[in-house]
Amino acid sequence: MRDFGLVVIGAHFGVWLQEEISNFKDQNILLIEPVPYNFEVLQKKFKDSKNIFICNNAIFSENKLEKFFFVKENSIPILGKHWASGIGSFNKQHLLNHRTKRFKIEEKDIDTIEINFIDFETLVKKYEIGNIEKLQIDVEGAEFDILNSINFEKIKIKNILFESKHFDGTFTEGKKLEKIKEKLISQGYELTQIDKENILAKKLSLI
Repeated sequence: MRDFGLVVIGAHFGVWLQEEISNFKDQNILLIEPVPYNFEVLQKKFKDSKNIFICNNAIFSENKLEKFFFVKENSIPILGKHWASGIGSFNKQHLLNHRTKRFKIEEKDIDTIEINFIDFETLVKKYEIGNIEKLQIDVEGAEFDILNSINFEKIKIKNILFESKHFDGTFTEGKKLEKIKEKLISQGYELTQIDKENILAKKLSLI
């Protein structure tokens, strides 16, 4: 088994991870990104980094072959929002729910592929993960399914940073978020809302 300094589920194309990657440069790093063109960018960028692993699975609560929806690469400049390349989801409606006066996404802007969804336990086995210093999750609403499926008795994770704004539907927080908060607190984590969208769970003791 290997210790990992950083594991990012939903790595996008890495532009917002530069500081984090630098902080863990001497440790193993796993970047997970299912959107094909983002995955290609990560592969090229880190092809010479022996301690950085790139995975193109989608992480969920079960193992299955499923459709995955994402914004077409050539629609991003037309839509005018750089973050559009990061809203891939197993739920097409989640993408369409982002439509606003300034972000006029339509069906024609969405592409789909079939992809292997794997659960967290399968991910751990695939990369022989022993311990994780920091787990970061930004997966457009699938945060609940991932966090709820983690067996904290089998793996030690010191810090978990996760997006909370889509827990109970697009731009909705509710009972699912409260359930995960309760689970993390019961596992010895201290929770801090670091901004409007993200929560940091810090393990108080790893003993």
